[in-house]
Amino acid sequence: MLSQPRYLSSARAAASAFARQAGFDEHASGHVALAVDEALCNVLKHGYDRREDQPIWMDLSPLIEHQAVVGIRIVIEDEAKQAPLETIRSRALEEIRPGGLGVHIMREVMDSVEFEHREGNVGMRLVMIRRLPSAGSRVKYGANQNGSAAAAQPGQEGHKAAST
Repeated sequence: MLSQPRYLSSARAAASAFARQAGFDEHASGHVALAVDEALCNVLKHGYDRREDQPIWMDLSPLIEHQAVVGIRIVIEDEAKQAPLETIRSRALEEIRPGGLGVHIMREVMDSVEFEHREGNVGMRLVMIRRLPSAGSRVKYGANQNGSAAAAQPGQEGHKAAST
């Protein structure tokens, strides 16, 4: 896709539909779509500085173990400026202001979120994994005070930045 906001809805729809086909319920599929949206918005805003003529690739694949689908793997790549891996993080949650929570949201709704530099000093690669509940997903759901489903506050295990 090109780095244009008009393509975000199609990317969200593709990610959600793929998650449903892999066995996730509507709620979890929505979380996958949210993580994809946050990731792509970060590429558009921070990676490409809102330039609308740059390439972005998104690969959706099943996570397979012992010949069974146990989740999904989403890879988003770009040719944007490389950010130092140690600087890719959420702002402090105590800071009450809009924006800056995309990385936090991705890490809350996915089991694994890894940022990498692409080879040749050009671009970034983001690899996100979400396991099915039956395959040991760390993302847990409970009911909030309104009775609707909400993500629990999982720990940060499984989240790392790796350089290639």
